Amino acid sequence: MTALVELASARPSLATLVGSASGALFHFTLSRRWVFPGHQGPWQGQALRYALISGGSALWNGLGVELGERVGVPYLASRALVAVIVSVAWNFPMHRSFVFRSRLEAS
Repeated sequence: MTALVELASARPSLATLVGSASGALFHFTLSRRWVFPGHQGPWQGQALRYALISGGSALWNGLGVELGERVGVPYLASRALVAVIVSVAWNFPMHRSFVFRSRLEAS
């Protein structure tokens, strides 16, 4: 995102969308191949579940940053703290148990 804004003069909102979409595609691919390699099911179902979890993650991040701003936490500090909390408490557990679950676990 920063490279698009600073080097290509892209609008921050557009750069954020491009960065988020490319980051999600990259993360999905890495997770499917290396983080959860024993849980290879059909990629289409995993992609749909990943998109649902990503939407929830975006909401949690947005709400957390908003809450941080309301209580006076600087934006960057709030964003960093919320990103870590959401990653550990929401993203990883949901990716492990819902997105990339094995067929045995799904039964």
